[in-house]
Amino acid sequence: MIQQQTQKQIVVIGGGVMGVCSAYFLAEAGHQVAVVEQRSNVAEESTLGNSGILSAGSALPWSAPGMRKAILAGMFNQEAPNVLNARFSPALWRWMRRWMAESELQRFRAHTHQMQRLASYSQDLLQQIEQHFQIDFEQSPGLLRLFRSEAEVAALGATQELLTECGVAHQLLDGAAARALEPALANAGNVAGGLYFPDIGAGNCTLFTKQLKAILQGLGVQFHFDSAVTAIEPQGSRVALHIDGQQLSADAVVCATGSSSAKLLKPLGLRLPLHAIKTYTATAAVKNYEDAPKLAVLDSSYKVTMARIGSRIRLAGIAEFGAKDMEIDDKALRTLLKVAHDWFPDAANFNSASFWCGHTPMLADEVPLIGHTGINNVFVNIAHGGSGWSMALGAAKVLADQVSGRPSEVDLDGLTVARYR
Repeated sequence: MIQQQTQKQIVVIGGGVMGVCSAYFLAEAGHQVAVVEQRSNVAEESTLGNSGILSAGSALPWSAPGMRKAILAGMFNQEAPNVLNARFSPALWRWMRRWMAESELQRFRAHTHQMQRLASYSQDLLQQIEQHFQIDFEQSPGLLRLFRSEAEVAALGATQELLTECGVAHQLLDGAAARALEPALANAGNVAGGLYFPDIGAGNCTLFTKQLKAILQGLGVQFHFDSAVTAIEPQGSRVALHIDGQQLSADAVVCATGSSSAKLLKPLGLRLPLHAIKTYTATAAVKNYEDAPKLAVLDSSYKVTMARIGSRIRLAGIAEFGAKDMEIDDKALRTLLKVAHDWFPDAANFNSASFWCGHTPMLADEVPLIGHTGINNVFVNIAHGGSGWSMALGAAKVLADQVSGRPSEVDLDGLTVARYR
C-alpha cells in the first residue's frame, strides 16, 4: 500500500489513535515519519478509554436541536447524559453558550454533513487496511440506536432525512423488530423502537492502535516515548520541537496531541476555542454470553453507548463540563449503570465494572480541525470529540494528503483552520 512521494521528515506529536493513524498515511505517502509521545506507549490516554464505537451512524454532534432544554432538565435528575461541574467558570460558560448555539437546526445539519463525510470515508479506509494486513481488533458489525419512548421514535423524521442525505445506510425498526435483531434485549424494559446501522459497529480501539504501531515500525516509522514536547518553533523552511531540553528539527510537524494542543499552538498565534470535556467508561466482563449484546448499542435518551469488545462490555458516555480532575462523578456512574441494567441486566456484573474517566478536547461546533495551520509547515489533526475513532482514518488520510500537497478525496469545507480566520 506504500506510495512513492517526495520524501519529507515529519514528526507527529501524539501517540493516540489520531497520531498513529496520521503517521500511517504519512508513511504510506512515502515520508520519513517519527512519532513523539509523552507516555511510555501508544494509546495510553483518551484512546485507552475509547467507547469502541466505529459506526458512521454514531458520528453526530452532541449539540443537537433541543440541547438547551435537555441540559436544564438534566441538572435536576439523578441520572443524565450531561453533568455541570460546581467549578463552572465564566470562560466555560462562554464556550457552552457558543456550543449550545450550534444546536440550531441549520448548523446541526451542516456539522452532521461534515462529520459524516469523514466517518463514511473512514469506514472505507478501515476495510482496506483490515483486508490488506489481515488484522483482528475484536471488530463486530452493526449499531442499534435504541429508543425508550414512542415520542422519540416519532421525532426521528428529520434525523432520518439527514442520514439519507449523507448516504448513511440505516433502517427504522419497531420494538419487536429491534428485539428480534438483538435477542439479548429479551430481558430489557420498554423498547419503543430502534434505528439500525449495518456498517462496522464496534472494535477495540486500543488494540487497533497498537497493531497499527507494529505495522508502522515494520515500515521504518520511529517512536519516541516518554518524550514531552514543550514548544513548536518554526525555523525558516523547517520546524524545531523542544523536547525535554533537546531540540529536534523536521520538515513538518503534525500536532495530534488532544487536550494539550491548544497550549502548544497558542504561542504560534493560533488561538482555538478548545474545551476538554470529561467523559466516562465502565468495562465489565461478560457473565452470560446469551444475554450479552452482539451489536453495538446507543441509548438515544442518555447518549450512552454499549459495545462488545471481545469478552467484555464497554459502556461509554456522559459529558461533564468544567471538571479538570480525574475523579469519578457519582451522577455519571449512576447513569452508566442505569443504562446497562435497563437494556442488558443479566449480561455482566456491572456493579463490579472497572471505571475510567478522561478528557476529550472539543470545539464548539464539534467538527475536527485538520490540515495546515497557516504557520510554516505546522499541521493539526485534533478536536474529534466523542466520535473520534469513527472519523480517525478519514481525518488522517485528509491530513496526509495536505502535507503531501495532494488533492483530498473528500470535501474539506468546514474541516480546516480557515473557519477560525
